[in-house]
Amino acid sequence: MLLTLAASFPAAAAPPPLSVPISSEPGANGGPNDFSSFLSNLNRSNYMLGDMFGLRTFLSRYGVSLAVQETSEVLGNPSGGIEKGAEYDGLTQAIVQMDTQRAFGWYGGLFNVSALQVHGRSLSADNLDTFQTSSGIEADRSTRLWEFWYDQKFLEENRLDVKIGQQSVDQEFIVSNNALYFVNTMFGWPALPSYDLPGGGPAYPLSALGVRVRYRPIDPINVLVGVFNGSPAKDNSYTAADPQQQDASGTTFSLSGGQLIFTELQYAYPSLGSMVYPGESAPLAHTYRIGAWYDTERFADQRYDVNGLSLANPASNGVPAKHRGDYSIYAVADQMLWRNHVDPNNSLSAFGRVMGAPQSDRNLIGFSMNAGLIYHEPFRYRPDDTFGLGMGYASVTSAVSSLNRDTTAFAAPGSYNPVQGGETYIEATYQYQVRPWLQLQPDLQYVFNPSGGVANPNNPTQRVGDEFVLGLRANILL
Repeated sequence: MLLTLAASFPAAAAPPPLSVPISSEPGANGGPNDFSSFLSNLNRSNYMLGDMFGLRTFLSRYGVSLAVQETSEVLGNPSGGIEKGAEYDGLTQAIVQMDTQRAFGWYGGLFNVSALQVHGRSLSADNLDTFQTSSGIEADRSTRLWEFWYDQKFLEENRLDVKIGQQSVDQEFIVSNNALYFVNTMFGWPALPSYDLPGGGPAYPLSALGVRVRYRPIDPINVLVGVFNGSPAKDNSYTAADPQQQDASGTTFSLSGGQLIFTELQYAYPSLGSMVYPGESAPLAHTYRIGAWYDTERFADQRYDVNGLSLANPASNGVPAKHRGDYSIYAVADQMLWRNHVDPNNSLSAFGRVMGAPQSDRNLIGFSMNAGLIYHEPFRYRPDDTFGLGMGYASVTSAVSSLNRDTTAFAAPGSYNPVQGGETYIEATYQYQVRPWLQLQPDLQYVFNPSGGVANPNNPTQRVGDEFVLGLRANILL
């Protein structure tokens, strides 16, 4: 998918989406190509580095566009969690795209290559022990290829397009556009596939080889179908290393797994061809999605070993039983609720997303959901500012809860073994547009019952305490 940016920043996603608008006009992306002009145009350029001293203009002549974005943040938990503290983490994204028509006259083609440089530490892993991690850019420190694909449009009005190559599924499937304004990971790629799919699925910072077909039979309707390698990890055994460590550079291009099949039906209004007659007000925009995924990989049982014994039983060999295949269904809604008739930038929207995985025996998370409100231009004359209030919920399957009870049954008398349930978080965030290329985002999160209620490894007689997380994110379009 070609990710589009306006002159101001997009929603902060997981990770923040990035695009590369092409301009062939000299200085269109930042002014003349000398250092003094760079400094004088710093406040009005769409990019911190302007035209990169002519590089962007030069590339655009050949249909090539470039964008680089740095996302840096400091997050801390003054209360709750495994331990209290604050940490820095950051992400540099770079994307290069080639429009084949501009490059060599081939209509409808787009090449895309993107890379990630992840730095800093993970507050969620070090301090929080949560299902729903506090930041969408948290990942193992690395420099890695992210996506590498070619997209070709077909038919009249580009009603069909096919994308083939290394893809990150979270860029197109299960997406709520309004949810992407938040910092918490699970407003982007949801909790359920993050824990139930092998390796967490082909989502940031991972990707997988595959083919995605999008067809628009009528203007409000899009049908998406994708077939991808069943796992972004080479080894999905229960003793295997972290998928990010198995392919630290993102260049393995594995085809050794099964298949991950996604289908999604989208209804968006207004759409291409929609009309507003004289005297009518513009409609309140909305997008609805329903979809499902199926993965043909083998999945470990959450409660029993290969001999049918509970994994908590001291007599168990510790090797989980295996099941062939897994699936989930989901629905997503984005709905504008209100728009100021005088100032259309001033609007209120809502979103909701629910997912379920019916097969309890092979899944950690059985249900997850997100919901929230987005208010654009909360203060007059601040058209690019956005306030958001949202929440997320994830609950474990009955198999996981049963294993917790088994653990209690086989444990020494008096030991503390809580039964896991659901985890809930709420988040309030504000995106403040400082410059066209700079956005600051203060953020507040509160987590109830982290990981559904687990013992604190630093204090095994108590659960991990509810967590208050404070943060400040900076998005810089270079």
